[in-house]
Amino acid sequence: MHRHNLANFDHRFSYNQSIMASHHHSLLSFAALATTFSIVLLCSFSLIEALNEGFRVDLIHRDSPKSPFYNPSETHSQRVAKALRRSINRVNSFKPTSSVSPNSLQTDIFSDIGGGEYLMKYFVGTPPVPILGVADTGSDLIWLQCKPCTECYNQTAPFFDPGKSTTYKRISCTSSQCESLDYIDTSCSKDRTSCQYSANYGDKSFSKGDLAVDTLTLNSTSSRPVPLPKTIIGCGLNNSLTSGVTGSGIVGLGGGSKSLVSQLHSSIGGKFSYCLVPFIYSEDNTSSKLNFGSHAVVSGFGTVSTPLVRHKRPHTYYYLTLEAMSVGNKRLELSSSSASGGSKGNIIIDSGSTFTYFPAEFYSKFEAAVAEEINFQCIDDPSHALSLCYSNSDDIRVPGITAHFSGADVKLNPNTTFYQTTDDILCLALAAEEPSIFGNLAQSNLLVGYDLVEKTISFKPTDCTKL
Repeated sequence: MHRHNLANFDHRFSYNQSIMASHHHSLLSFAALATTFSIVLLCSFSLIEALNEGFRVDLIHRDSPKSPFYNPSETHSQRVAKALRRSINRVNSFKPTSSVSPNSLQTDIFSDIGGGEYLMKYFVGTPPVPILGVADTGSDLIWLQCKPCTECYNQTAPFFDPGKSTTYKRISCTSSQCESLDYIDTSCSKDRTSCQYSANYGDKSFSKGDLAVDTLTLNSTSSRPVPLPKTIIGCGLNNSLTSGVTGSGIVGLGGGSKSLVSQLHSSIGGKFSYCLVPFIYSEDNTSSKLNFGSHAVVSGFGTVSTPLVRHKRPHTYYYLTLEAMSVGNKRLELSSSSASGGSKGNIIIDSGSTFTYFPAEFYSKFEAAVAEEINFQCIDDPSHALSLCYSNSDDIRVPGITAHFSGADVKLNPNTTFYQTTDDILCLALAAEEPSIFGNLAQSNLLVGYDLVEKTISFKPTDCTKL
């Protein structure tokens, strides 16, 4: 009897232990599930909050001490000379690859990724890996250098390893996401399982690899980090940059479907803006700002807006209509006879070009008007790249210069209209080239807002060092 009761007790004890263990396991599973759900919910709320309220990230000029490209042994003049060469290479890459009519000028234009002047830090993958890419309104795809790289250029940071990211997934070649863009070709891998891309640029740079999705995280200066799950990226396995850039790839901010702003389009209301710190301040620790969503709204006193013109192809570039330029009280109308003349969408607004460019015929008139306003003898630019230069020892009073866009008069900042190319020489920061480009020096200390829903670009005079 005693043994029987003891056996029953052991059985009940074992049964109760089993029940308790099962209950404990269920509690642990529920706790794990609740924790996972809480993390997902927190990330979702963080994302929704950031997107609804808007967010802001830093843009680092490549010649800033914050940049990995910064060389403390270089003089200001040496940095200017390099910026000038990059700008000229970039504008040349915007030119058509074959002879076309003025109305189809955009058909065969390719961007130059090496000319980008501003860097953007972001994170890719889970766990997040820091990446420093060139932020470029003249490019679409977000791509970075990945392992195992067959042929890649040297960069200061390690290559991204997609095998270590739990959220990385290659895109199937049967997916609608695997589609060719203006300058990006897509194809099936040899085993017919994944989508591969090939991006070729006007300066002979290129990137080839896997088209994939992964979580991209932006470090907002105005809120918590913003995770962007399932962002389409290019994982570059064969890359070449001719300009010597050592950052990891490109953050495309152009108008094509794979750019960062297009992928965020509905979440940010189609709005982004930037405020570029003048070059002279980029040589200290001051950063420019890139804004998204409600943070990107440009309004208030001094704001002017002009229509954004979309050409049939490529969709990458942002075109505006420049009607005239004023020097002092003298207004110079753009002639419609040149390829970049007075027709709609005759000038590209570009964050990657340092200088502003006009057609030769118009530029000669513009330069003459500027020279008439300055009562000093002009001198030669040693680089022979800029044509209107003066001695830095002369007390030059820069005339007021205004760009007359359709519906918007934008006064250029006198401090960036002329550029100190050497310790002794100041030069007009505009030049004769086609196509016409409104470069980043002319955009300095302007809050420049892109509204892709309303199809407008707005300008507001702003001290970008104080944002």
